[in-house]
Amino acid sequence: MHNVSRRNAVRLVLAVAAALFANAMPTFATEAVPLAIKGYDPVAYFTTGSPTRGLPEIDYEWDEHRYLFANAEHRELFKADPVRYAPQFGNYCAMALAEGELVEANPENWLISDGKLYVFGKPAPMGPALFEKDLAANIAKANENRALAQRH
Repeated sequence: MHNVSRRNAVRLVLAVAAALFANAMPTFATEAVPLAIKGYDPVAYFTTGSPTRGLPEIDYEWDEHRYLFANAEHRELFKADPVRYAPQFGNYCAMALAEGELVEANPENWLISDGKLYVFGKPAPMGPALFEKDLAANIAKANENRALAQRH
């Protein structure tokens, strides 16, 4: 009888450990995915016209990044059309990329042009205004430089 009790105790410990491990896995997996645009809600730029921090509990993984949203409606809009809402050059400054540099963007510096979101490392006039002066050429250069950076 003593062995049965010990066996049940071992089973209980293993079951509890498995449950704890299973609950820990999603947290670990979520933290392993890089955060997009420093946790700002990409849809808010379009709906409210301002940078808005997202909430960690309202997230969605897309294109190897974890996006946060201010509300569930924004998450659903993003899920339906992520290409429309995601920043064109991910976490990188669009103007720096056009100049051949990789600089992390500050989501407080942004521009929507032709329905596309661009984020920048520096505020106007260095970021958005400079990029917009020759939009088509800067977009082409940024795309070309991003492709080169991804190959290396």
